Amino acid sequence: MEQAQAQAQAQAQEQEHGPGRRVLLGAAALGAGAAVLGAAGTAAAADTAAAAGKGGRSPHRGLPVPAVVAHRGASGYRPEHTLGAYQFALDMGADVIEQDLVPTRDGHLVCRHENDITGTTDVAGHPEFAGRKTTKTVDGTEITGWFTEDFTLAELKTLRATERIPAVRPHNTLYDGRWEIPSFEEVLRWADREGRRRGRPVWLHVETKHPSYFRGIGLGLEERLAKLLRRYGRHRKNAPVFLQSFEPTSMERMSRLVSTPRVVLLWTADDRPWDFREAGDPRTVADLVTPEGLAWIAGFAQGIGPLLDLVIPKDAAGRLTTPTTLVADAHRAGLVLHPYTMRNENTFLPAGFRRGTDPAAYGDAFGAYRAYFATGIDGIFTDNPDTALLAREDFLRD
Repeated sequence: MEQAQAQAQAQAQEQEHGPGRRVLLGAAALGAGAAVLGAAGTAAAADTAAAAGKGGRSPHRGLPVPAVVAHRGASGYRPEHTLGAYQFALDMGADVIEQDLVPTRDGHLVCRHENDITGTTDVAGHPEFAGRKTTKTVDGTEITGWFTEDFTLAELKTLRATERIPAVRPHNTLYDGRWEIPSFEEVLRWADREGRRRGRPVWLHVETKHPSYFRGIGLGLEERLAKLLRRYGRHRKNAPVFLQSFEPTSMERMSRLVSTPRVVLLWTADDRPWDFREAGDPRTVADLVTPEGLAWIAGFAQGIGPLLDLVIPKDAAGRLTTPTTLVADAHRAGLVLHPYTMRNENTFLPAGFRRGTDPAAYGDAFGAYRAYFATGIDGIFTDNPDTALLAREDFLRD
């Protein structure tokens, strides 16, 4: 069981974080992260939860706390970043719907987790695009496949989305071929339409993917994104949108273009954001989660999106340990926390919440949510919004 789970998790995490995201599994990585961040202790953990309060309302236009952020839509049930996944998440009751943005050759922004679309579309089955297969280096990682920046929007519209991790979610393959790749403008129109129908705004959580890479090839994301946000009235401080990036300087750039709330995403403690590497900035995530680092982030952003391990580290066996002080420290800096990512399957859950021997079977997700909610986080990314909503209901009722 443990070997199968480790293999499935390694494959899923490698696809999850893409180029330039160091996938650190096992005791060495987890132990290093815990040591760098510092264990909080039971009293500090209680202070952390108290700092945010249990439940309540977010400073961002009445979002509940903790908010449920549908990770790439309801991607536990539908192929990710499709209008089907977004709609299903919204119908379930998710508070916020996430999009990842990459550009096309003709400058449109489309919703894909990566610019490499080999594993999330049927492009390999299109002989007319066989010659587009190529090898590129993105954020220091060499990848062979098909890339959005080599296609026009019209060409991408001839493709259909497929399930990214079919070995873990074979039931999602039922929907392979059903939906197109949505442009971000289509999503904005969908959100406006659904907002009018429901009588309340549809919140979005929008990530700029590999912004330094795309800026380097003449397809900068930030200006294109800002233009769309202004066009659809989502450029103001109270707009129902969070912008996010693993590259802090991308959010700095966005802060000069729009007033939309911004979030800096954080990977493992020893990770060094790609824009920092290119600029020769020696800081790592461990530096950014110190009070000094958080104060720096608060100078241009309103929140952080940390890996869940930065909130509660795991031990060598993959079990949760003692929460760090990150929640309390971030709140003191005036930042909200939307950590990522909760999923129902055993392979993605902390070891103490796995059930049975099948890595793809559901474990005790409710128990894991309870542990994370107790730290005082303001929201959580999840592939299974319905589970998260029920878990929040349980947590707030207890």
